[in-house]
Amino acid sequence: MLAVLQRAVFFDQQSKGSHHYRVHASDPSRRTTVAVHPRDPPERDVRDILKGSRISREEFLKLL
Repeated sequence: MLAVLQRAVFFDQQSKGSHHYRVHASDPSRRTTVAVHPRDPPERDVRDILKGSRISREEFLKLL
């Protein structure tokens, strides 16, 4: 998930524990929080990350 956001020009605003706060380089209103855990994130977390970053599912799959 972090690699996809990096390809979509999001940078790490800050990290605290296992949470990474990402902000888009040219549009600071596009921000999201990614919790990094050893397992795959639940579907609801993926939905929330895509919603906050304003990335469509199609764009997300292209960036994989």
